[in-house]
Formats: sequence, C-alpha cells, structure tokens
Amino acid sequence: MVGVSISESSITRAIMRSALKILDEYSSVDVAIVGAGPSGMTAAYYLAKAGLKTIVLERRLSFGGGIGGAASHLPSIVIEYPASEILSKDFGIRLQDMGDGLFTIDPAELIVKLAVKAMDAGTKFLLGIHVEDVITRDNPPRVAGLAVYWSTIQMANMHTDPFFIEAKAVVDATGHDAEIANVTARKNPNMGLKVLGERSANAAIAEDLVVKYTGKVVNGLYVTGMAVAAVYGLPRMGPIFGSMIMSGKRVAELIINDLK
Repeated sequence: MVGVSISESSITRAIMRSALKILDEYSSVDVAIVGAGPSGMTAAYYLAKAGLKTIVLERRLSFGGGIGGAASHLPSIVIEYPASEILSKDFGIRLQDMGDGLFTIDPAELIVKLAVKAMDAGTKFLLGIHVEDVITRDNPPRVAGLAVYWSTIQMANMHTDPFFIEAKAVVDATGHDAEIANVTARKNPNMGLKVLGERSANAAIAEDLVVKYTGKVVNGLYVTGMAVAAVYGLPRMGPIFGSMIMSGKRVAELIINDLK
C-alpha cells in the first residue's frame, strides 16, 4: 500500500512547481556550457567548484558526448599524462597503464564520474535542450547568453520561439560541429569570428594544439574540446581523449580568471 493518497493532478503540480522553479532560477547564470561531453563536464566541475553558477545544456537525454562510442564502440577510452593525473586525483577515476605513456579507462566510469563530480560541485544539467541561437550585446559586441528550446521540438521540425538564458560566459563544448561558434559567426559578422573547420587526423600535434588554442574566441564566448579544432582549423586526434579533459580544465581556469 502507498503511504499517501496520490492523485494525477498532484503529480502534475509537483512536476510543474519544481521544473518552473529550476527554469526561473537558471534563466540567468555565470556560465552556460553547451554540450555534456568530456570537455564540457570537466569545465563544469571546475567552474562550479570555484563558486560560479554553472549550467550545462545537452541536446540528448544522456551525458557523455563521444565518450560512450569510444573507439568504434570498443569499451576503452585512451588518455595520456597529465589528463591521467587530473582524472585520477580530481575525479577518482581508475586507470590502467598500457605503456607508451597511455592509460585506458572504462567509458561508463568516465561518463558517470565526470557527471556526478560536476553535479556535486553545484552544476545544473538540463537534458534534451537544443540551442538555437546566441544572445548578443553591442558596445562592445559580445555574446551574452543563449536562445533555447526542447530538442524534441527541433527533431519534429516545428516552429516555436525559444526562451532565453543569460550568461556572463558561454562555452561551446559541442564537439566537431562547433555549433555555437558557427551560429555566432554566421549571424554576427561584426564580431569577426571565423570557423575554419577541423583538419584530418594528426594525433601527435593535435592533442597539444587543442589545449593551446582553448579559450575566448569573442567577448563572452569560449571554445573547448573539439570545438577548438573546428574554429581554428586544427587537426583531429581520433580516439584519444586527454586533450578533451585538459581543454575543459583550461577553459574553466580562463573563465574563472576573467569573471573573478
């Protein structure tokens, strides 16, 4: 027997009160991250830990981005130092030393522990959210937030106006397509942003370059992970994830410095 009397309307009211409170609270944030992949969730952990009000928007109904697919769906993620130390020390992730400076991780463990650590630090995740556009301001030109609606609306190809989330900093962690940088460049030529598109694989240099070029691309907009390669025309690195972790930590450090 259920201990309380439950009606269908009480279920609806509980959902609506809770959900609308969340949407109200997070209509304005310090940092909005688009993409719950490895770099996005890593960045979220460090940003929230530093006390910044942080939200992660993910168009799917799950975490992980490219982690789950790993290398052709084989159950191992490859990383290198210093990402190995970051994951072991800050996220409690178990590593297997494979020699040649490489370590492997279980993809499911990486997804779960990145997400849990980010949430425990204070990050709010919204799943099933499609980012349609950015909010901009002039004098000087800058990105000031996001225009969003539910992914199911986008999938159904229905027209609806979005709702808005204002942010002091927006992070494009959408991966190979650099979706936020692309929409910003296309709709706001006055900002001078160019998205060059990533080059073919060259793992030996790609890992370092992605971390090196991580950061602000226009006022208010930062790129991390594979979005960095897409914006700057850098080579891809294939099935190694170390730079995704290091890029996520670096973009967090840059934003913390800029906002604090």
